[in-house]
Amino acid sequence: MALDSVSRGELVEAVRRFVTERLVPLEQSVAESDAIPPEIVEEMRALGLFGLSTPQEYGGLGLGLVDEMHIAFELGKTSPAFRSLFGTNVGIGSMGLVIDGTEAQKRQYLPRLASGEIIGSFCLTEPEAGSDAASIATTARREGDHYVLNGTKRFITNSPRAGLFTVMARTAPKETGTGGISAFLVEAGLPGITVGPPYRKMGQQGT
Repeated sequence: MALDSVSRGELVEAVRRFVTERLVPLEQSVAESDAIPPEIVEEMRALGLFGLSTPQEYGGLGLGLVDEMHIAFELGKTSPAFRSLFGTNVGIGSMGLVIDGTEAQKRQYLPRLASGEIIGSFCLTEPEAGSDAASIATTARREGDHYVLNGTKRFITNSPRAGLFTVMARTAPKETGTGGISAFLVEAGLPGITVGPPYRKMGQQGT
């Protein structure tokens, strides 16, 4: 839903003040501690940043692309670590669910993603399948009424703090390319999930 010019201006101004007054002064400490303070996360939730693009019926702001870009311009004036925290909830951590999830899945997860109660994470890249995403090796084997996933993902933004993973896996291992790949919603607390130590990065400390 596109905002009218007045509403857009008010939202952009609120985000601009948040960036200038709250985020910019914290850039150095976030880089040094490699973490975003909990009170800043709460302020992001209160502003609705975790649900910018989530439809209103699921608790989000339901912004259109143009409105979202106005917000992105303001957030681009500070460390990218801040936007990375909620960016997956706005984009790849939720949009697959918005576009192709069942109604039950949407009602179960989207309000919690939009509020920032849980962090979403998109799990595609693997040790041997980076830019060649069609070469992923993670498998998903059906057993009764559930699937067993087996594989390794790498460079997954927000994975240490995520509550919900969108995991790409092969349901038809004999197929090549994208034809045999499916997307799964995987809750972080399920047995068998191991999250490795965060990488030491050359930039974006706090991400």
